[in-house]
Amino acid sequence: MQLADILFTLIRSRRSIRRYRAEPIPRDTIDRLLEAATWAPSAHNRQPWRFAVVTAPEVKQRLASAMGDRLRADRTRDGDPSDAIERDVQRSHDRIVNAPVVIIACLSMRDMDRYPDERRASAERMMAVQSVAMAVQNLLLMAHALAIGACWMCAPLFCQETVREALSLPKDWEAQALITIGVPADEGKPRGREFAQSKTVYVDG
Repeated sequence: MQLADILFTLIRSRRSIRRYRAEPIPRDTIDRLLEAATWAPSAHNRQPWRFAVVTAPEVKQRLASAMGDRLRADRTRDGDPSDAIERDVQRSHDRIVNAPVVIIACLSMRDMDRYPDERRASAERMMAVQSVAMAVQNLLLMAHALAIGACWMCAPLFCQETVREALSLPKDWEAQALITIGVPADEGKPRGREFAQSKTVYVDG
């Protein structure tokens, strides 16, 4: 099989895995995932990604509880039913604490360019966000290639300060995503995709 065919099969067969076996993931495997992440392209090659790896149960518990408290407060302000809120909080909590490894993907603007106007400053920040996203995609694909399950959770975007405080992260680290990692307990749910042509225009003239 050609390399391109192998890669295409890998991309199409990846699934978001939310349930894991209890067995730990070796440190060298985690390091390999992170190494794959850092080979993503980035704006100006500034590599604005930062990663916080959590494996200790007590730290996962602290993070999940802090994020759950913030989620509960936000949804209570929205006026949502309390039973629906608690189900949402519990689901998020269980996904975090039951994963053998939790990786928080962050961005730092420390090494990015600075502009005096909002238009260019906003574009520069967006480039950093895109760079981190590409790094996480590398990580997800490498995990799949190693038969390791992974799932991207966007929840940290809603509580960046909460995540930073719970993990004592540097002030310039802005949480973008939480990736759970572990040996899959199931195959995940297949997800369909619309044809690329339905979302594409060719501008030839």
